Amino acid sequence: MNYGKKATEKKIKAAGSRSRKYTTRVFLTFFKTCLILCTFCLIVAVSMGAGMFMGIIDSAPELNVDSIVPTGYATTVYDSAGNLTDTLVMAGSNREEASYDELPQDLIDAFVAIEDSRFWTHNGIDLRSISRAAVGVLTGENRGGGSTITQQLIKNNVFNGGMETSFGAKLERKIQEQYLAVQLTKSMDRTLIITNYLNTINLGKNALGVKVAARRYFNKEVSDLTLSECAVIAGITQNPSKYNPISGQEANAEKRKTILQYMFDQGMITKEEQEVALADDVYSRIQTVDTTYKATSTPYSYFTDELTQQVKDTLMEKLGYTETQAHNLLYSGGLQIYTTQDPAIQKIVDEEVNNPDNYTAKRYSAEYRLSITHGDGTTEHYSERDMQSWHKNVLGDSHDGLYDSEEEVQADVDSYKAWLLKEDDTIIGESLTKILQPQVSFVLMDQKTGYVKAISGGRGAKTANLTLNRATNTPRQPGSTFKVISAFAPALDTCGATLGTVYYDSVYSVGNKTFNNWYGQKYTGYSSIRDGIIYSMNIVAVRCLMETVSPQLGLEYAENFGITTLTSQDLGASQALGGLTHGTTNLELTAAYASIANEGIYTRPVFFTKILDHDGKILINNEPETHRVLKDSTAFLLTDAMAGSMETNRKFGSSINSTSARANIPGMSNAGKSGTTSKNNDIWFVGYTPYYTAGIWAGCDSNQKLTAQNGGTSFHKNIWRNIMTRVHENLSDPGFTIPDSVETAQICRKSGKLAIPGVCTEDPRGNAVYTEYFAKGTVPSEMCNTHVRATVCAETGLLPGDSCPRTVLIRIALPADANGTTDDSPYALPTEQCPGHTSIPLPLTPDGPGSSEFQGPGGSLGPVGPGYVNGGSTVSSPTGGVSRGPGLD
Repeated sequence: MNYGKKATEKKIKAAGSRSRKYTTRVFLTFFKTCLILCTFCLIVAVSMGAGMFMGIIDSAPELNVDSIVPTGYATTVYDSAGNLTDTLVMAGSNREEASYDELPQDLIDAFVAIEDSRFWTHNGIDLRSISRAAVGVLTGENRGGGSTITQQLIKNNVFNGGMETSFGAKLERKIQEQYLAVQLTKSMDRTLIITNYLNTINLGKNALGVKVAARRYFNKEVSDLTLSECAVIAGITQNPSKYNPISGQEANAEKRKTILQYMFDQGMITKEEQEVALADDVYSRIQTVDTTYKATSTPYSYFTDELTQQVKDTLMEKLGYTETQAHNLLYSGGLQIYTTQDPAIQKIVDEEVNNPDNYTAKRYSAEYRLSITHGDGTTEHYSERDMQSWHKNVLGDSHDGLYDSEEEVQADVDSYKAWLLKEDDTIIGESLTKILQPQVSFVLMDQKTGYVKAISGGRGAKTANLTLNRATNTPRQPGSTFKVISAFAPALDTCGATLGTVYYDSVYSVGNKTFNNWYGQKYTGYSSIRDGIIYSMNIVAVRCLMETVSPQLGLEYAENFGITTLTSQDLGASQALGGLTHGTTNLELTAAYASIANEGIYTRPVFFTKILDHDGKILINNEPETHRVLKDSTAFLLTDAMAGSMETNRKFGSSINSTSARANIPGMSNAGKSGTTSKNNDIWFVGYTPYYTAGIWAGCDSNQKLTAQNGGTSFHKNIWRNIMTRVHENLSDPGFTIPDSVETAQICRKSGKLAIPGVCTEDPRGNAVYTEYFAKGTVPSEMCNTHVRATVCAETGLLPGDSCPRTVLIRIALPADANGTTDDSPYALPTEQCPGHTSIPLPLTPDGPGSSEFQGPGGSLGPVGPGYVNGGSTVSSPTGGVSRGPGLD
């Protein structure tokens, strides 16, 4: 530096110059301005950051005990004995809650060691872990995450697992998560935090929470886990796919080793415990459990399939849920459902339905699906219907869709596929299910409560959930079981008929349809409603409906019996025989008969008694829905007649036998009704005891006729008897209670009216008088007008001429519209004059040979023919035969 005089003066002069001072001042002003602006910006930035931070904090979700409890719990189903029968889950809901006391200390320590070593001491966030994680991000090394167990719990349950896609949203969630973690640690005991965390985490294979994971991987309760097993489960949570102990065994084994080392380093276990755990061959046990799990994992039962629908319907009806809400609550709401299913009865039903000894035929049908992409890129889908068309149109055979063996099914499918496939075709989907035929369904319920005790929707293995349930959602034609529902029940209950009311069984037509009996073109003449029930008489049922009840009233009664499948097209005579547009289900038909067994009170079938929510509070208390369908007297009359059907009986004056004796339960009062459709496609039996009502249906899924080759038409009654006999073992027989509203009277079988001693008792086929039950006030007051003591030609049986040798016989007065020949025809009052004797006047002798009069109703003079004297007057029939006297139909 130059310190000379001139240089110094120059510098002094420069420093004092005005331009220099100005420049310095400008610079200082600019610097101050920049400093102020920077300070201001910093203050603004800090303020904005603080504001944004406080805004983020203020907008954080409300935190309470309920908000951090995991959701998506499995629903558990229990039978009437309290046994767990099914667990209802959907993806993301297979979770069961474990209490802190159930959690082994080794399991808690394993998770703490690997996930949050200072869990018991930090305030909800761990600054050291956050710093370690930040350094790992900067250096590219994986040094673990910075989230504590508390933060993970909040992320999973408050922030739905942290699924944000943008950085800003992730940052906002992270700030709120850390803030809430601090708040939660202040307000909640750490044991509750760790419990909720262990109940929340995803542990692979749709196992949510440690309780389900313990069962899934080790087939044991969480409280019974060993140290080695605890380390396996703790190793899953960081990446459930990568560290799954089944599919990712090697990765899980490395993680398990790390966890055990951490536990030792942190003083949670001893060296000896670590070595014992490492030596454990834990993965071989997991593989064994997994194999067993897959082998024993079965679909829901037919009972549970129907239960799920009943529960959803009830949630919508009683609590106003939408269908989606009801579905989600059922499968992920952690409900506890207590059902009416009786495990002992269900076991009997399943055994008998699937017992091959109960069937006389074993055939198969096929459900075949094939999807093909052709060389031109088009795709077509084929089913067993297309295969049936192939049989008909290509092979030209009469194949009915049934096979004698599984091998025969496979061979036919292979032949069809070989014919169908072209060289450039590609199969993109194929499935084949072989189904046993004939099939059955069975429903058993307690008629007093409406509780469904057991149900079977088909024989053979059930392969999936919510498959075809032949008991509840497959309507079939009910056949003669419907006679009681739509014809006989309303006739007795409302229309003034009695069990003794008679209809003439002969050729009968309605419109252009002629009806026949199940036993062919054979007719029995006068037959009562009791006869119609015991012997399942079609003509009696149809005439009862058309002449006494009316189709409209019959349909109304059927609907009141709980049959929901009816339509206006079912109005007509065929409904008396079960000829319905859509048919009905076994469940509804069994419930209808249960109302008869329950003294006329219908109860809607009940599958569950109560539903508890996840907290154990009653959500629904399922009170049965009931209404009266029949008078108690009507119910008893039908019961007594159907009890007669269970006994071996032959119809009076006929060769027709009762239809249900094969189903009779030894040593127990029972009543019931069989049903067979006209082409033998569907066969039924529905009956009851003082304890239970049960219904069985049998047939082929595709409506093939039940020929002898396909099993015949009686095996179902054997199954019904076998099941009900076993169910009633060791139960006393109280009999069916006769209500006070019922009385008895002796009547004539052929008229349904009061019997005439010496006349009705002298029917040529035997004594036609019997004691019948009646609802009080309905006992007939008229005397029999069907049996007639008639004087006829002793040789020809025709109306006697003057010179005929005469005899007095009991004869049957036929109705005016009698058609064809019946069992009563040979005993009918003659209508033609004997042509073979010379007319010789004979003296009149009362009530003996040569008498011109014969006994009518109540002892009065009855019908007379030409030349007969009635009260001193000669009376001729308009037809030249026997005319009808007073009181005769």
